[in-house]
Amino acid sequence: MTKATLPTWRRACLHAAVSLLFGALATGCADPKVSLAPGAREYTESDYEQVLKRWTREKSLVALSELDNLLTVTATYESWDFRWAYVVKYANDYRLTVEQRRSLLERTLAETQDGHHFYVALYGTKIRWADLTRGDSSWIVRLIDEEGNETAPTSIQLVQRPGPLEIRYFPYTTVWRNVFRIRFPTTTPDGRATISPNARWFGLRFAGAEGNQELRWEIDDDAPSGTPRATASRR
Repeated sequence: MTKATLPTWRRACLHAAVSLLFGALATGCADPKVSLAPGAREYTESDYEQVLKRWTREKSLVALSELDNLLTVTATYESWDFRWAYVVKYANDYRLTVEQRRSLLERTLAETQDGHHFYVALYGTKIRWADLTRGDSSWIVRLIDEEGNETAPTSIQLVQRPGPLEIRYFPYTTVWRNVFRIRFPTTTPDGRATISPNARWFGLRFAGAEGNQELRWEIDDDAPSGTPRATASRR
């Protein structure tokens, strides 16, 4: 029996069950708040998994009328805090010298000054439609924040063949998803910050003919002044 031939009452029950499931997932697992503050961190290699989870968000867009998964997207914001933990793990895995680690850390932290960088893995109904680099993609992506700022990316790079770094360091990477590295500017042409310093959240919006979905990172406003907020709430 196919979806089209299911009795009306059974389809209604199935739709209700799916709605309840997604509602429970949305309310039962609150994402941790994050801090955009720079500063030194005291991470070890074993901290990377926790830091990755803190900076990663995932959402799905489901057409309940057809029980079709139109979009599943997982994204990691490569913040100052995330990059520090990443370098610590990378340096340990590849047995870098102290000087090599210092140089790598300086380079990767400097990248946060000229752009907001995201690692994104995306699944859609058709793989070509889910390619954000194509002109006929089903989706456009924008950087958004609570203040109403909406910014287009300056570059979207398709990772053609994810290697060991992508697969091990971003374990949600699979052969079923398109993988991208997306960069947004930190300021607008008139000099305003693309993520307002007054915003309580920022995020990514994926929008198109099939619908729209947002990933949000809530900003922690409770950390003491001068303290990196992500480390202030560290578990």
